[in-house]
Amino acid sequence: METADDELAVPQGTNAPEISVTELANALKRTVEDRFGRVRVRGEISNYRGPHASGHAYFCLKDQGARLDAVIWKGTFQRLRTRPQEGLEVVATGRITTFPGKSSYQIVIEAMEPAGVGALMALLDERRKKLAAEGLFDAARKRPLPFLPGVVGVVTSPTGAVIRDILHRIADRFPRRVLVWPVRVQGETSAAEVAAAIEGFNALPLDGPIPRPDVLIVARGGGSLEDLWSFNEEIVVRAAAASAIPLISAIGHETDTTLIDHVADLRAPTPTGAAEKAVPVRAELAEHLAARARRLAMAKTRGLDDRRARLATFARLLPTPEQLLQTPRQRLDRAGERLRAALRATQDARRLRLSRLAHALAGHSPQAELRGKKERLRGLGQRLDQGLKARVALAQQQAANDRQRLGTAGARLRRAFDTGFAQRKDRLARLARLQDSLSHKAVLARGFALVRDEGEHLLRSVTEAPAGATVTIEFADGRVAAHVGATESGPAPKRRPRGGKTKGDQGSLF
Repeated sequence: METADDELAVPQGTNAPEISVTELANALKRTVEDRFGRVRVRGEISNYRGPHASGHAYFCLKDQGARLDAVIWKGTFQRLRTRPQEGLEVVATGRITTFPGKSSYQIVIEAMEPAGVGALMALLDERRKKLAAEGLFDAARKRPLPFLPGVVGVVTSPTGAVIRDILHRIADRFPRRVLVWPVRVQGETSAAEVAAAIEGFNALPLDGPIPRPDVLIVARGGGSLEDLWSFNEEIVVRAAAASAIPLISAIGHETDTTLIDHVADLRAPTPTGAAEKAVPVRAELAEHLAARARRLAMAKTRGLDDRRARLATFARLLPTPEQLLQTPRQRLDRAGERLRAALRATQDARRLRLSRLAHALAGHSPQAELRGKKERLRGLGQRLDQGLKARVALAQQQAANDRQRLGTAGARLRRAFDTGFAQRKDRLARLARLQDSLSHKAVLARGFALVRDEGEHLLRSVTEAPAGATVTIEFADGRVAAHVGATESGPAPKRRPRGGKTKGDQGSLF
């Protein structure tokens, strides 16, 4: 059987065969993969910068004498239980291969775990310091648990003894409704499931069909550090810190401590202890209430007795009703006597005043007042008659004077009217003569005529009267129709002297 070593072997004394770089790289790749198919390598992670944008992770494994390139593909990286961290010593399981692009060899990691408890403790201590620096472990962030929750949420494995212990303990102490969110408490997907359960309980609506718990219990039984590692994962710690529901952690036994214990609102040493912290004992609560009721009844009885004794003491110190009424009765008698004397004095004063008023009223009786009014009215009537007569005489005299002035004014008005009428009549006659002199009728009476066409438009030139047209000639005493014959254009005829007319000559109109 021919191997890669045989392919690369060069016979002595002959010319070496020519191969390409790619052929040589592929031959080396096959040789390395055949020789080191699957290996477990222990070393310290170096030059780790987190996952690449593609999701793959590239770093180195080193020890005191050498360095080995390492790669974790995206699908494997998501399934890893232990994520790579700078400086963490791990045991990586994978296959050795080469990368022709760099002429280097590398390990493709398929599984990875911390190299011993010391490495895990170092990683745990580093993670604890990081989260503590962010303030997630501060005592001020922790909230008190509800005294009597209506619903208790439990995040744990549904098949272990932990859930049975919690349910049994809650039923013994104070039965409450319990909602269980089943998760894996160990393995690669455990941390993600626990974080999703805490977030899921917090996402439940307050008035939804599934009630939102009043308190959460995250529980797991005991185990090694590797078994409890899921509760040291950062995703679980941050989910517990962000929980709006008060959270009790019960991971492992009393000596086991995980990071979720530091961020929880209360740490219970065991899952059973978490159930005891979550709900009170109903019998103890009933006994406590009964004791409080007895104390209240006794305090009420003692208070009533004390108040009765104090009331009796005060009653002995108070005076009797007769003693209280003695002085008021004496003041009432004296006031009665003073009132009777005052009434008699007031009555005498009113009687004296009434007699004085009767005497004064006798001088002012209605009959005397009526006689005085009649006398005064008679005098006023006489004065009124005299005044009326004087005013009538004055009015008659004034009327006579007015009639005289009116007669004089009427005569003057008639003379002014006659004069004005004569002046306007003369003016009107002058205007009539002026109108006659300016009217075209007077011009026509002197022998002139007006010529109009069929549209009654005045013709002022020969050019406006074409031959054959019908015209109307207006004289002073009427109109006649005429037809225009041939027209002659030429110099205007000589003007005849004023008043010089030839017999049978009317002149030319054109």
